[in-house]
Amino acid sequence: MSTDWNPGLVARARVHAALGEPARLAVVEHLLLGDASPGELGRVLGLPSNLLAHHVKLLEQAGVVEKFRSEGDHRRTYLRLRPNALGGLTPTGRREASRVVFVCSRNSARSQLAAALWKRRSRIPAASAGTRPADRVHPLAVETARAHGLSLTRARPHHLDDVLQPDDLVVAVCDNAHEELGGDPTARLHWSVPDPAAVGTSDAFQSAYLDLADRIDRLVPATRKPEEP
Repeated sequence: MSTDWNPGLVARARVHAALGEPARLAVVEHLLLGDASPGELGRVLGLPSNLLAHHVKLLEQAGVVEKFRSEGDHRRTYLRLRPNALGGLTPTGRREASRVVFVCSRNSARSQLAAALWKRRSRIPAASAGTRPADRVHPLAVETARAHGLSLTRARPHHLDDVLQPDDLVVAVCDNAHEELGGDPTARLHWSVPDPAAVGTSDAFQSAYLDLADRIDRLVPATRKPEEP
């Protein structure tokens, strides 16, 4: 029998091996729906920092997770799943929400795109807001939405205080908003989507859109209204 394995098969076997330990699988299941700092993960999973670091290192080596610096507080490090690292693996956890509210600092691009995407893919209502809203939606966000059959022509930025309602599921789609919101970080989801406005190109906005679309595809089947079975 040949041992000259296909590289894709070897890579998948490495992922399976990395996930064959309960603590590492718990890390991945937590990151399926949102990003987290090592400290946040440690508190949620009850793992000491040295043991968590060991498991994260193995997941990094398997190409499942990656570390990155916060765009807000540059001293912070977050963990995220690498896009498509898990193929068809779906989350086992569920989130209940009467509405999903996507939040970024300016409410001019990422949160607007996320809410528009969500409305097309889920029956659960959605809204967007900002911690420091801009005067208008970014023109390249409008252009990107239009290219994907979505409309942001009537969208306007709003402050979170004017939008948030009880029982909303908050999804912070940028590091600044996640860090500015304070409170219990595990009470919301955090998606560390790089700010396309900081780059200012159509490619950057397209990249943000694809990142959001991938995350929404993971979250939609894991979210239900409170009255649903």
